[in-house]
Amino acid sequence: MEKPFIPEGHKFRLSRRAAQLSFKIILSALAALVLLLAVAVYILPFIVNPNDFKPEITAAVKDKTGRELVLDGDLKLSLLPWIGVSTGKLSLSNAPGFQDRPFATLEESDIKVRLLPLLSKKLEVSRIVLKGLTLNLAKNRQGVSNWDDLTAKTAASAAVAGKQDEQPASAPTPMTFSVDGLTIENARINWDDLKSETHIKIQDFNLNTDKFTFDQPVAVSTSMTVLTEGSKSTQAIKFNTELSVNEKLDAFTLRQSNLQITSAGESIPGKSITATLSAADAALDMNRQTANINGVKLISGDVALAAEITATSIKDKPSFQGPVTIAPFSPAKVMQQLAIALPAMQDANALSKLAANFDLTATGNSADLQNLGITLDDTQINGAIHIKDFAQAMISFDLNIDALDAGRYLPVADKSSKPIASPAIALAAGISALPVETLRKLNADGSVALGKLKINGLSMQDIRMSLSSKNGVFTSQQSVKQLYQGSYSGNLSVDAHGDKPALAVTEKVEHVQIEPLLKDYKGSAPIGGIVNASAQLRGQGRKPDELEASLNGQLSFLFKDGVIKGFNLQKIIDQGKALIKGSALPSDSKNDQTLFSEMSGTATVANGLIQNNDLVAKSSRLRVDGKGNLNLVSEALDYKIDAKLLDPDAAEPDKIKGAVAINIEGTLDKPSYTIDVASLLTDKNKAKVEKLINKIDKKIGPGLGDLLKGLLKK
Repeated sequence: MEKPFIPEGHKFRLSRRAAQLSFKIILSALAALVLLLAVAVYILPFIVNPNDFKPEITAAVKDKTGRELVLDGDLKLSLLPWIGVSTGKLSLSNAPGFQDRPFATLEESDIKVRLLPLLSKKLEVSRIVLKGLTLNLAKNRQGVSNWDDLTAKTAASAAVAGKQDEQPASAPTPMTFSVDGLTIENARINWDDLKSETHIKIQDFNLNTDKFTFDQPVAVSTSMTVLTEGSKSTQAIKFNTELSVNEKLDAFTLRQSNLQITSAGESIPGKSITATLSAADAALDMNRQTANINGVKLISGDVALAAEITATSIKDKPSFQGPVTIAPFSPAKVMQQLAIALPAMQDANALSKLAANFDLTATGNSADLQNLGITLDDTQINGAIHIKDFAQAMISFDLNIDALDAGRYLPVADKSSKPIASPAIALAAGISALPVETLRKLNADGSVALGKLKINGLSMQDIRMSLSSKNGVFTSQQSVKQLYQGSYSGNLSVDAHGDKPALAVTEKVEHVQIEPLLKDYKGSAPIGGIVNASAQLRGQGRKPDELEASLNGQLSFLFKDGVIKGFNLQKIIDQGKALIKGSALPSDSKNDQTLFSEMSGTATVANGLIQNNDLVAKSSRLRVDGKGNLNLVSEALDYKIDAKLLDPDAAEPDKIKGAVAINIEGTLDKPSYTIDVASLLTDKNKAKVEKLINKIDKKIGPGLGDLLKGLLKK
């Protein structure tokens, strides 16, 4: 049967009508679907109550975590344009074995997901809001935390999921993710670490972020207040940054980061101090275990630190490297700003400048400072410091100092009343003043070299010092190659095992010019010459007075080409002779002095008392013997000198022309000299005096004669 003939124009009109009909059908279907969906969205919240599913929700949480979830508040459901849920108050129970209080509580939360983008595998979350969150974090004495069970269950679930992923399957289309922002308001975190006995409270924790999308910067700001139990201070912390995170959550970038910490309280110097740590940018790659932090700045008051830091092995064994610079500042001014009393020093301009720079290499338990450069006022210090173990305070160092005027930083003292302290004794006094517990824990080993050192007017050059402290025993070896045309060497040992540090000192000076040394120290020099001396001493105590009172040991000394100014033994002998003969006395002179070619002796030290019994001094016309003692604590003197004047014209050598005995009493600061009158008498004159006394006895009585005889024996 033949098909009816249809003209071409009619065919075109029929096709267009069919297309229009099909389009109308599709539009009608879509309209019906949208209408149905709108009706469902509108009606569903009225016919479906999410609170009816509370038992199923709590049961699911119990099954997955083993914890009890309590939903005290109402659950509210919304569908368009977001599908979401809002909660009232809820709480999650704590882990077994921990305090009987919730692990977490929440006053209110709100989270929504855009519905239509889910059809395109796009997860778009509205701003997440958490209000009144409280976390009670804890760790018991065995080091187990109250969230370990949660992380363990999560890891187990991930392992099961991993095994399922091993099955051959087509790769799913990745889902994109974005969050319009996160808000946490008025949160609290309580941290109780029973193992380290640390208890910290974080209050007023607030966090706000902008819209979050992977690989896009998001602004983050947070603030909190930290309180540590037992501390009388609080820390107010603010942090702002721009954070970028990749989809694998293993690469992070921070830009324009700023951390501000303000510590306040009665125990804080000045009652408040603020420090700001900022970084231009930081990149963290967890896959490569690397981090780079550029433009680091730490500022607190006038103190400013800058650094560029690179980190490696950040998960396995973190290590940080980079240059660090501390800009010049005035320590004295900073101390004043912090209301710290500045000690009285000999130089009012001391501590006016401090700056440093070094290359840092640090781990979690060590720090190495290489290429160290420190400027302290006019002093330059270079070298290296290595802290091997923070926990055990293991420190090694190698420092070089160009020139140091240590006296600038010492309190003003009356030099005239204090004897010169040797380097070892001065170091011992400083070490002994430290707490015994500190000395026992100190574990150090290093050396210090000084080009020039000035202390209390004394000048010395080319100083070397080696220090070692381990297991409560401190030792040092020190030397001065240029000490007033001579040299010095010494050793010190301090044992801190007892209640009071016990010290042992060995010292030696050779060919030292004593006159310029005394002039620099006291401003005047009553004695001159070249001295060689040595000392071996032991003692114990925390304070200089205790050390001096406990000193025991031996001393020896030898003076050559010596002079005692303001004291002329030969004139004293001549005056005595003239007095006996009735002749005119020689006139005094401010330039009086006693010369001797050699003076030597030894001494014992017992409980701070120096006893010398063998002083010998010689010159062409004098022979001097001496003995007596000096109390180091009271500085009291009790000494006697027997001087003999030789006759240079006598045929017999060492023939005595005259003699005198001098008693020295008082103190080192104010000695007093008295002449033993009887020592001025010759045997011939003594006989005459005795006859005269006998005559007086016969006329007046024996009392006066005995008195005169007693005076002559003095």
